[in-house]
Amino acid sequence: MLVIRPLQNGDLDDLYAMAQNAGKGLTTLPADRELLQRKIDLAQETFNQRCAPEAGLYLFALEDIGSGKTVGISGIQARVGLDEVFYNYRLSVTVNASRELGVHVRTPTLHLSNDMTDTSEICSLLLSDDYKGGGNGLLLSRCRFMYLDEFRKHFSEKVFAEMRGVSDSNGQSPLWDALGSKFFDMEFSQADVLSGLGNKSFIAELMPKYPIYLPMLPESARSVVGRVHNNTAPALKMLQAEGFNFNGLVDIFDGGPVVEAFVHNIRTVRESVNRHAMVTRKPIDLDVPVSERAMISNRSFQDFRVTTIPISCVDPDTVKLSPEVAAALRVESGDPVRLAPLKDSGPWPNHYHRERSFQYREVR
Repeated sequence: MLVIRPLQNGDLDDLYAMAQNAGKGLTTLPADRELLQRKIDLAQETFNQRCAPEAGLYLFALEDIGSGKTVGISGIQARVGLDEVFYNYRLSVTVNASRELGVHVRTPTLHLSNDMTDTSEICSLLLSDDYKGGGNGLLLSRCRFMYLDEFRKHFSEKVFAEMRGVSDSNGQSPLWDALGSKFFDMEFSQADVLSGLGNKSFIAELMPKYPIYLPMLPESARSVVGRVHNNTAPALKMLQAEGFNFNGLVDIFDGGPVVEAFVHNIRTVRESVNRHAMVTRKPIDLDVPVSERAMISNRSFQDFRVTTIPISCVDPDTVKLSPEVAAALRVESGDPVRLAPLKDSGPWPNHYHRERSFQYREVR
Protein backbone atom coordinates (compact mmCIF):
# COMPACT_ATOMS: atom_id res chain seq x y z
CA MET A 1 0.00 0.00 0.00
CA LEU A 2 1.18 3.52 -0.85
CA VAL A 3 0.27 6.51 1.30
CA ILE A 4 0.88 10.25 1.08
CA ARG A 5 2.11 11.94 4.28
CA PRO A 6 4.15 15.02 5.29
CA LEU A 7 7.88 14.82 4.54
CA GLN A 8 9.99 13.82 7.57
CA ASN A 9 13.65 13.80 8.62
CA GLY A 10 13.92 10.08 7.97
CA ASP A 11 13.16 10.70 4.29
CA LEU A 12 16.45 12.47 3.55
CA ASP A 13 18.41 9.47 2.25
CA ASP A 14 15.62 8.30 -0.05
CA LEU A 15 14.98 11.85 -1.24
CA TYR A 16 18.68 12.41 -1.97
CA ALA A 17 18.86 9.16 -3.95
CA MET A 18 15.84 10.18 -6.05
CA ALA A 19 17.35 13.64 -6.69
CA GLN A 20 20.59 12.03 -7.85
CA ASN A 21 18.72 9.84 -10.32
CA ALA A 22 16.49 12.63 -11.59
CA GLY A 23 19.10 14.08 -13.93
CA LYS A 24 19.56 17.77 -14.70
CA GLY A 25 16.77 20.32 -14.89
CA LEU A 26 14.89 19.62 -11.64
CA THR A 27 15.61 23.02 -10.14
CA THR A 28 13.71 22.72 -6.86
CA LEU A 29 15.23 19.36 -5.87
CA PRO A 30 18.96 19.41 -6.66
CA ALA A 31 21.10 16.56 -5.33
CA ASP A 32 22.37 18.61 -2.39
CA ARG A 33 21.88 17.00 1.02
CA GLU A 34 22.21 20.27 2.93
CA LEU A 35 19.60 22.01 0.78
CA LEU A 36 17.24 19.02 0.95
CA GLN A 37 17.56 18.94 4.75
CA ARG A 38 16.68 22.64 4.88
CA LYS A 39 13.60 21.95 2.81
CA ILE A 40 12.59 19.12 5.14
CA ASP A 41 13.09 21.40 8.15
CA LEU A 42 10.96 24.14 6.57
CA ALA A 43 8.25 21.62 5.68
CA GLN A 44 8.10 20.44 9.28
CA GLU A 45 7.95 24.03 10.52
CA THR A 46 5.10 24.63 8.06
CA PHE A 47 2.97 21.63 9.03
CA ASN A 48 3.49 22.43 12.71
CA GLN A 49 2.48 26.06 12.01
CA ARG A 50 5.72 27.48 13.38
CA CYS A 51 6.33 29.80 10.42
CA ALA A 52 4.37 32.59 8.76
CA PRO A 53 1.60 31.16 6.52
CA GLU A 54 2.91 32.97 3.44
CA ALA A 55 6.38 31.44 3.96
CA GLY A 56 5.07 27.88 4.15
CA LEU A 57 6.49 25.00 2.12
CA TYR A 58 4.22 21.95 2.12
CA LEU A 59 6.18 18.86 1.03
CA PHE A 60 4.46 15.48 0.81
CA ALA A 61 6.17 12.08 0.69
CA LEU A 62 4.81 9.00 -1.05
CA GLU A 63 5.65 6.07 1.22
CA ASP A 64 5.54 2.37 0.43
CA ILE A 65 4.04 1.06 3.68
CA GLY A 66 5.43 -2.42 3.10
CA SER A 67 9.07 -1.39 2.75
CA GLY A 68 8.92 1.88 4.68
CA LYS A 69 10.68 3.53 1.73
CA THR A 70 9.95 7.01 0.42
CA VAL A 71 9.38 6.66 -3.32
CA GLY A 72 8.05 10.08 -4.32
CA ILE A 73 7.68 13.71 -3.33
CA SER A 74 5.46 16.63 -4.30
CA GLY A 75 4.91 20.06 -2.83
CA ILE A 76 3.14 23.39 -2.58
CA GLN A 77 4.91 26.71 -2.04
CA ALA A 78 2.40 28.90 -0.19
CA ARG A 79 3.57 32.13 -1.86
CA VAL A 80 6.37 32.97 -4.28
CA GLY A 81 8.29 36.20 -4.71
CA LEU A 82 7.96 37.57 -1.18
CA ASP A 83 11.56 37.16 0.02
CA GLU A 84 13.28 36.58 -3.33
CA VAL A 85 11.98 38.23 -6.50
CA PHE A 86 10.28 35.66 -8.75
CA TYR A 87 10.98 36.08 -12.46
CA ASN A 88 9.37 34.86 -15.66
CA TYR A 89 9.26 36.02 -19.24
CA ARG A 90 5.86 37.06 -20.56
CA LEU A 91 5.39 36.09 -24.18
CA SER A 92 3.57 38.87 -25.98
CA VAL A 93 3.38 40.60 -29.35
CA THR A 94 4.88 43.95 -30.34
CA VAL A 95 3.20 45.61 -33.32
CA ASN A 96 4.99 48.07 -35.61
CA ALA A 97 2.93 49.65 -38.38
CA SER A 98 3.14 52.39 -40.98
CA ARG A 99 0.03 53.30 -42.95
CA GLU A 100 2.09 55.29 -45.47
CA LEU A 101 4.41 52.37 -46.23
CA GLY A 102 1.72 49.72 -45.93
CA VAL A 103 3.73 47.91 -43.23
CA HIS A 104 2.15 46.00 -40.35
CA VAL A 105 4.59 43.77 -38.48
CA ARG A 106 3.80 41.63 -35.44
CA THR A 107 6.86 40.56 -33.52
CA PRO A 108 6.75 37.93 -30.72
CA THR A 109 8.51 39.46 -27.72
CA LEU A 110 9.67 38.37 -24.28
CA HIS A 111 9.21 40.82 -21.39
CA LEU A 112 10.75 40.23 -17.94
CA SER A 113 7.86 39.80 -15.50
CA ASN A 114 7.10 39.37 -11.80
CA ASP A 115 3.40 38.63 -12.41
CA MET A 116 3.26 35.48 -10.25
CA THR A 117 4.37 37.26 -7.08
CA ASP A 118 2.22 36.31 -4.04
CA THR A 119 0.73 33.29 -5.87
CA SER A 120 0.84 29.66 -4.69
CA GLU A 121 2.98 27.26 -6.69
CA ILE A 122 2.72 23.49 -6.99
CA CYS A 123 6.26 22.18 -7.27
CA SER A 124 8.89 19.52 -6.54
CA LEU A 125 7.14 16.58 -8.19
CA LEU A 126 9.45 13.54 -8.32
CA LEU A 127 8.61 9.83 -8.46
CA SER A 128 11.02 6.91 -8.29
CA ASP A 129 11.37 5.08 -11.61
CA ASP A 130 10.44 1.78 -9.96
CA TYR A 131 7.01 3.15 -9.01
CA LYS A 132 5.99 4.89 -12.20
CA GLY A 133 2.67 3.71 -13.60
CA GLY A 134 -0.33 2.25 -11.84
CA GLY A 135 -1.74 5.67 -10.94
CA ASN A 136 1.10 6.47 -8.51
CA GLY A 137 2.01 9.68 -10.35
CA LEU A 138 -1.62 10.76 -10.33
CA LEU A 139 -1.86 10.21 -6.57
CA LEU A 140 1.40 12.07 -5.93
CA SER A 141 0.35 15.08 -7.96
CA ARG A 142 -3.37 15.30 -7.28
CA CYS A 143 -3.12 14.87 -3.51
CA ARG A 144 -1.94 18.50 -3.46
CA PHE A 145 -5.25 19.71 -4.85
CA MET A 146 -7.13 18.00 -2.03
CA TYR A 147 -4.89 19.82 0.45
CA LEU A 148 -5.32 23.15 -1.34
CA ASP A 149 -9.08 22.76 -1.21
CA GLU A 150 -9.15 21.67 2.43
CA PHE A 151 -7.07 24.59 3.71
CA ARG A 152 -7.71 27.36 1.21
CA LYS A 153 -7.01 30.20 3.63
CA HIS A 154 -3.31 29.30 3.57
CA PHE A 155 -3.02 29.68 -0.22
CA SER A 156 -3.88 32.09 -3.02
CA GLU A 157 -7.04 31.68 -5.08
CA LYS A 158 -4.90 30.99 -8.13
CA VAL A 159 -2.12 28.39 -8.29
CA PHE A 160 0.50 27.77 -10.95
CA ALA A 161 3.20 25.34 -12.01
CA GLU A 162 6.45 26.00 -13.87
CA MET A 163 7.01 23.17 -16.31
CA ARG A 164 10.49 21.95 -17.18
CA GLY A 165 11.56 23.27 -20.58
CA VAL A 166 13.49 21.64 -23.40
CA SER A 167 17.09 20.58 -22.77
CA ASP A 168 19.28 17.82 -24.13
CA SER A 169 20.76 14.78 -22.38
CA ASN A 170 23.69 16.91 -21.20
CA GLY A 171 21.38 19.48 -19.63
CA GLN A 172 22.00 22.11 -22.32
CA SER A 173 19.10 24.44 -23.11
CA PRO A 174 18.75 25.97 -26.62
CA LEU A 175 17.14 29.09 -25.17
CA TRP A 176 19.91 29.49 -22.61
CA ASP A 177 22.61 29.03 -25.24
CA ALA A 178 21.05 31.74 -27.41
CA LEU A 179 20.02 34.19 -24.68
CA GLY A 180 21.00 33.59 -21.06
CA SER A 181 24.59 32.64 -21.80
CA LYS A 182 25.12 36.07 -23.39
CA PHE A 183 24.52 37.76 -20.04
CA PHE A 184 25.63 35.12 -17.52
CA ASP A 185 29.17 33.80 -17.58
CA MET A 186 28.14 30.31 -16.50
CA GLU A 187 26.67 27.07 -17.80
CA PHE A 188 22.90 26.56 -17.88
CA SER A 189 23.09 23.81 -15.26
CA GLN A 190 25.02 26.07 -12.88
CA ALA A 191 22.54 28.95 -13.25
CA ASP A 192 19.62 26.56 -12.77
CA VAL A 193 21.14 25.12 -9.59
CA LEU A 194 21.86 28.61 -8.19
CA SER A 195 18.24 29.54 -8.80
CA GLY A 196 17.09 26.38 -7.03
CA LEU A 197 19.36 27.14 -4.09
CA GLY A 198 17.61 30.49 -3.67
CA ASN A 199 20.46 32.61 -5.01
CA LYS A 200 18.33 34.56 -7.45
CA SER A 201 19.65 38.10 -6.96
CA PHE A 202 22.05 37.56 -9.86
CA ILE A 203 19.05 37.41 -12.21
CA ALA A 204 18.05 40.98 -11.38
CA GLU A 205 21.65 42.14 -11.57
CA LEU A 206 22.56 40.56 -14.90
CA MET A 207 19.39 39.91 -16.92
CA PRO A 208 18.49 42.55 -19.51
CA LYS A 209 15.45 44.63 -18.55
CA TYR A 210 14.54 45.44 -22.15
CA PRO A 211 12.22 43.30 -24.29
CA ILE A 212 13.74 40.37 -26.17
CA TYR A 213 12.59 40.15 -29.81
CA LEU A 214 12.34 36.46 -30.63
CA PRO A 215 13.12 36.80 -34.37
CA MET A 216 16.62 37.94 -33.32
CA LEU A 217 17.24 34.51 -31.76
CA PRO A 218 18.11 31.40 -33.76
CA GLU A 219 15.34 28.99 -34.74
CA SER A 220 16.65 26.41 -32.26
CA ALA A 221 15.84 28.83 -29.41
CA ARG A 222 12.56 30.17 -30.80
CA SER A 223 11.18 26.68 -31.31
CA VAL A 224 11.46 25.70 -27.62
CA VAL A 225 9.75 28.74 -26.09
CA GLY A 226 6.61 27.46 -24.35
CA ARG A 227 7.48 23.78 -24.90
CA VAL A 228 8.09 21.13 -22.22
CA HIS A 229 10.80 18.51 -21.87
CA ASN A 230 9.73 15.08 -23.15
CA ASN A 231 9.92 13.69 -19.61
CA THR A 232 7.57 16.45 -18.42
CA ALA A 233 4.88 15.95 -21.07
CA PRO A 234 2.85 13.46 -18.95
CA ALA A 235 2.83 15.91 -16.01
CA LEU A 236 1.61 18.70 -18.29
CA LYS A 237 -1.13 16.48 -19.71
CA MET A 238 -2.29 15.63 -16.19
CA LEU A 239 -2.43 19.31 -15.18
CA GLN A 240 -4.36 20.18 -18.33
CA ALA A 241 -6.89 17.48 -17.45
CA GLU A 242 -7.22 19.18 -14.05
CA GLY A 243 -8.04 22.51 -15.72
CA PHE A 244 -4.63 24.19 -15.86
CA ASN A 245 -3.89 26.35 -18.91
CA PHE A 246 -0.85 28.15 -20.31
CA ASN A 247 -0.87 31.74 -19.02
CA GLY A 248 1.61 33.29 -21.45
CA LEU A 249 4.60 33.11 -19.07
CA VAL A 250 7.73 31.02 -19.62
CA ASP A 251 10.80 30.17 -17.56
CA ILE A 252 13.64 32.65 -18.06
CA PHE A 253 16.26 29.90 -18.33
CA ASP A 254 14.81 27.13 -20.52
CA GLY A 255 11.55 28.64 -21.83
CA GLY A 256 9.30 26.04 -20.19
CA PRO A 257 5.63 27.11 -19.98
CA VAL A 258 3.83 28.27 -16.84
CA VAL A 259 0.31 26.87 -16.39
CA GLU A 260 -2.25 28.10 -13.90
CA ALA A 261 -5.75 27.51 -12.58
CA PHE A 262 -8.09 28.90 -9.95
CA VAL A 263 -8.45 26.47 -7.06
CA HIS A 264 -12.23 26.27 -7.33
CA ASN A 265 -11.95 25.28 -11.00
CA ILE A 266 -9.53 22.38 -10.49
CA ARG A 267 -11.20 19.08 -11.39
CA THR A 268 -10.13 17.27 -8.21
CA VAL A 269 -11.57 20.13 -6.15
CA ARG A 270 -14.84 20.26 -8.09
CA GLU A 271 -15.40 16.52 -7.87
CA SER A 272 -14.33 15.93 -4.28
CA VAL A 273 -16.90 14.80 -1.69
CA ASN A 274 -16.94 14.54 2.10
CA ARG A 275 -17.91 11.35 3.91
CA HIS A 276 -17.56 9.64 7.29
CA ALA A 277 -15.29 6.63 7.64
CA MET A 278 -16.79 3.26 8.46
CA VAL A 279 -14.16 0.65 9.34
CA THR A 280 -15.32 -2.83 8.40
CA ARG A 281 -13.91 -6.30 9.06
CA LYS A 282 -15.14 -7.55 5.71
CA PRO A 283 -12.28 -8.00 3.21
CA ILE A 284 -11.94 -5.27 0.57
CA ASP A 285 -10.12 -5.95 -2.68
CA LEU A 286 -7.82 -2.96 -3.23
CA ASP A 287 -6.42 -4.34 -6.48
CA VAL A 288 -8.72 -2.58 -8.96
CA PRO A 289 -7.94 -0.61 -12.16
CA VAL A 290 -6.84 3.00 -11.85
CA SER A 291 -10.11 4.17 -13.42
CA GLU A 292 -12.07 2.52 -10.60
CA ARG A 293 -10.10 4.01 -7.70
CA ALA A 294 -10.66 7.09 -5.58
CA MET A 295 -8.25 9.14 -3.49
CA ILE A 296 -9.18 9.42 0.16
CA SER A 297 -7.68 11.87 2.67
CA ASN A 298 -7.99 12.19 6.43
CA ARG A 299 -8.51 15.99 6.27
CA SER A 300 -5.78 16.66 8.84
CA PHE A 301 -3.62 19.78 8.49
CA GLN A 302 -0.62 18.56 10.49
CA ASP A 303 -0.71 14.85 9.60
CA PHE A 304 -2.31 14.92 6.16
CA ARG A 305 -2.57 11.43 4.67
CA VAL A 306 -3.95 10.17 1.37
CA THR A 307 -4.23 6.75 -0.22
CA THR A 308 -6.54 5.11 -2.75
CA ILE A 309 -9.52 2.76 -2.41
CA PRO A 310 -12.05 1.24 -4.82
CA ILE A 311 -14.81 3.68 -5.78
CA SER A 312 -17.25 0.89 -4.95
CA CYS A 313 -16.47 1.47 -1.24
CA VAL A 314 -18.04 4.94 -1.40
CA ASP A 315 -21.68 5.15 -0.27
CA PRO A 316 -23.95 8.23 -0.23
CA ASP A 317 -23.06 9.07 3.41
CA THR A 318 -20.12 6.84 4.39
CA VAL A 319 -17.08 5.10 2.95
CA LYS A 320 -16.08 1.55 3.86
CA LEU A 321 -12.44 1.14 4.92
CA SER A 322 -10.45 -1.94 5.84
CA PRO A 323 -8.51 -1.79 9.15
CA GLU A 324 -5.27 -1.54 7.16
CA VAL A 325 -6.43 1.48 5.16
CA ALA A 326 -7.88 3.14 8.27
CA ALA A 327 -4.55 2.66 10.06
CA ALA A 328 -2.63 4.12 7.11
CA LEU A 329 -4.90 7.16 7.13
CA ARG A 330 -4.96 7.30 10.94
CA VAL A 331 -8.75 7.48 11.07
CA GLU A 332 -11.43 5.60 12.99
CA SER A 333 -15.11 4.94 12.33
CA GLY A 334 -17.03 8.20 12.36
CA ASP A 335 -14.07 10.40 11.38
CA PRO A 336 -14.62 12.78 8.43
CA VAL A 337 -12.71 12.00 5.23
CA ARG A 338 -12.56 13.53 1.74
CA LEU A 339 -12.59 11.67 -1.56
CA ALA A 340 -12.04 12.42 -5.24
CA PRO A 341 -11.68 10.22 -8.34
CA LEU A 342 -8.06 9.28 -8.98
CA LYS A 343 -8.34 9.39 -12.76
CA ASP A 344 -10.19 12.06 -14.73
CA SER A 345 -11.99 9.47 -16.82
CA GLY A 346 -13.07 7.38 -13.84
CA PRO A 347 -16.72 6.88 -12.91
CA TRP A 348 -18.17 9.06 -10.15
CA PRO A 349 -21.89 8.32 -9.66
CA ASN A 350 -24.17 11.35 -9.53
CA HIS A 351 -25.56 10.47 -6.10
CA TYR A 352 -22.03 10.84 -4.65
CA HIS A 353 -21.88 14.48 -5.72
CA ARG A 354 -20.76 17.14 -3.28
CA GLU A 355 -24.29 18.42 -2.64
CA ARG A 356 -24.95 15.13 -0.83
CA SER A 357 -21.78 15.44 1.25
CA PHE A 358 -21.53 16.46 4.87
CA GLN A 359 -21.18 20.13 5.68
CA TYR A 360 -17.56 21.18 5.27
CA ARG A 361 -15.59 21.76 8.44
CA GLU A 362 -11.87 22.13 8.88
CA VAL A 363 -10.19 19.39 10.85
CA ARG A 364 -6.84 19.89 12.49
